[in-house]
Amino acid sequence: MRLPKITSLYGRIFAIFWFTMFLIVMVVLTLPHLDPRKSRAISPPHHDMMLKMRDRLEERYAEAHSIEPVIAILEGRPPRNKDKDDRRLRMFLTDLDGNIVTVGKRSDFLDRSLRNFVSSIENPEIPRQRLYGKTMFSGPIPIYLARQDYYLIFAHRWNEPPHFLLQLFDHPLRLLLVVMLVSTPFLLWLAWALSQPARRLEEAAKRVAQGVFETDPELEKGTQEFRQAGASFNQMVEAVNMMISRQQRLLSDISHELRSPLTRLRMAQALASRKQGESSELERIDIEAQRLEQMIGKLLELSSLQVDSHLTRERQPLSSLLEGLFADSQFEAEQRHKQVELPDIPACDIMCHPQLLMSALENIIRNAICYSHSLVKVSLVLQDKRLMVCVEDDGDGVPDDELESIFRPFYRVSTARDRHSGGTGLGLAITENAIRQHNGHIQAKKSSLGGLMIEVVLPLS
Repeated sequence: MRLPKITSLYGRIFAIFWFTMFLIVMVVLTLPHLDPRKSRAISPPHHDMMLKMRDRLEERYAEAHSIEPVIAILEGRPPRNKDKDDRRLRMFLTDLDGNIVTVGKRSDFLDRSLRNFVSSIENPEIPRQRLYGKTMFSGPIPIYLARQDYYLIFAHRWNEPPHFLLQLFDHPLRLLLVVMLVSTPFLLWLAWALSQPARRLEEAAKRVAQGVFETDPELEKGTQEFRQAGASFNQMVEAVNMMISRQQRLLSDISHELRSPLTRLRMAQALASRKQGESSELERIDIEAQRLEQMIGKLLELSSLQVDSHLTRERQPLSSLLEGLFADSQFEAEQRHKQVELPDIPACDIMCHPQLLMSALENIIRNAICYSHSLVKVSLVLQDKRLMVCVEDDGDGVPDDELESIFRPFYRVSTARDRHSGGTGLGLAITENAIRQHNGHIQAKKSSLGGLMIEVVLPLS
């Protein structure tokens, strides 16, 4: 088993997990030492104050004949600050065996606390302090009084540490919650470090789903696993780009190559007509040759529009795409003595291949004008960052069982939209392909005007 590297996702998860565990252990081990209810060393300023008070008592009572005056003073000692009785400092004497010399009036809790503190002294030469309730005991301090050795114990009111810290010491669950709170930023950083590369990969996948086949150098940053996944994703996008480009260029090359024998066929048909005269067979050959030429022309148009169309996307105002198209449609309808109802163009942008998208929408509107009796209606609807384009006509329409088939290449319907109209059966197939390249969808329905309605939905971003 290999040791994890910090540059890898495995290594970072491992490192952050152990760092968080180390932090928790350190906090759990360190906080109890801050608990004043455990015996600990006396701070130097407080120790110096105790020595000074000890020196004053020794200076006055070291050679006294009896300890009684000292006891009377200690038991009846007034507060240091009369305005703040909770700051009162008290002193107690014990002999060398730990017996309490001063008696006085003490509460049961204070008496028990004093006795517990005296009994817990391990080394009289090293003074310690310990908190009992709100009283801090400090000592012992050696003192010479009435020609004998004693120990001096100090007690004073304690207002620190903050009350919430003592609650943490008393309630392990609260202490655990605090430790979890402290470790949360590290865990959030880990979650962010994991989610950012995944989010970039997700956005890149969405762009591919929308037909935008672009490599993203940002995918090859981050941990080793995400860098490898990003590099593989970019290689896949490049491979798809190459495959699509080759396929589209192959279609274009085939269409070009078909034109040469077709041209020779038409020339041979023309020569045969001159030598043998006109005949129904030669006329039929000429009609089919013209139809084949139209199909090849449509295939060339499709291939020329599709070549690298997935790479050449740009953001365009919707008005710049539709104003010219609507003007041309209005002109063509007037020449055919028909009416076209055109909507106002909303102010929005769309990411597209302009020429390919305009060709698709133009094909839909021109078909509606061609097959309508007198009226064509175009509507635009914006909804949830999508653009819906509806084109309706009052023509003969399409049978219900053929609505889904009209987008297949070379498909011809059985009504007025047949071979006599001069079409090749490729127009709607080209349109459906162009709409799909823009991550949209197209659907044929019955129109309320009596004819056919083509509904196109395109994403705006």
